[in-house]
Amino acid sequence: MQGIQATDSSNDDLLDISLDAARRGAEVVRAATAQRDKLVWETKGHSDFVSEVDKASEREIDGIIKRRLPQAIVLGEELSPTAIAGKGIVVIADPLDGTTNFLHGYPEYSVSVAIARNGILCAGVVLNVARGEEFTAIKGGGAFLNGKRIRVSNLREPGRALIGTGFPFKNIEKLPRYLEQFSLVMRGTAGIRRAGSAALDLSNVACGRFDAFWELVLAPWDVAAGILMVLEAGGIVTDLDGNQAELQAGSFVAGNPAMHAWLLQTVRRANMSKGKTE
Repeated sequence: MQGIQATDSSNDDLLDISLDAARRGAEVVRAATAQRDKLVWETKGHSDFVSEVDKASEREIDGIIKRRLPQAIVLGEELSPTAIAGKGIVVIADPLDGTTNFLHGYPEYSVSVAIARNGILCAGVVLNVARGEEFTAIKGGGAFLNGKRIRVSNLREPGRALIGTGFPFKNIEKLPRYLEQFSLVMRGTAGIRRAGSAALDLSNVACGRFDAFWELVLAPWDVAAGILMVLEAGGIVTDLDGNQAELQAGSFVAGNPAMHAWLLQTVRRANMSKGKTE
């Protein structure tokens, strides 16, 4: 297919490109599962790994984008990580979210691709590679799982809620702050789950499997597609101050309207009780 110019691409076009790129990345990851025990792990930081599969997946994604959106900037952990996500068309990609899960054979890892125009998310795709699930979202057009419309849960009682989270494993200095939050959230809900892929966590909020989610340290490529998924499914995504989520690194709180409000208030109260308001 001929490349689309950055000025004339519709949201439908951008979703099609996102899905094409994500599927190609997922094919690479899926093909490597049988050889998982032979992969070489590279250590980027404490408990933070990258493999040749991440790199091969990102090459496929980058190739699709260069062919179909030649004027776009690609923003990702390995692909122009310092690019500004506010000018023109920017593709925000994570070629393998949940690398540690993949390397251990734990079936919770994904490929995530989102496209923003002038800083506004227009299309997003999250593929659960192990389960074969395709989450898609388009600005103003809703969110879908395998082609069926999805919505956030309508649960309003914290005592019955299931909450997703992520540990600040790359920033251990934030662990005491996080544990205060974890303790208070755990006491008020039916349970907390930490699966290891923020893109899937947000997608699970969008389809109602989780009622809310929070994490203290995430990058744009971790959350871009998932943010759009939650918003288009009727949910809310903010930072810890309650401001609208931006395409930048930081903390995120997501959920259906009722549970987002409760979770945001709870994690903020946890740290205020000890004078930790950063």
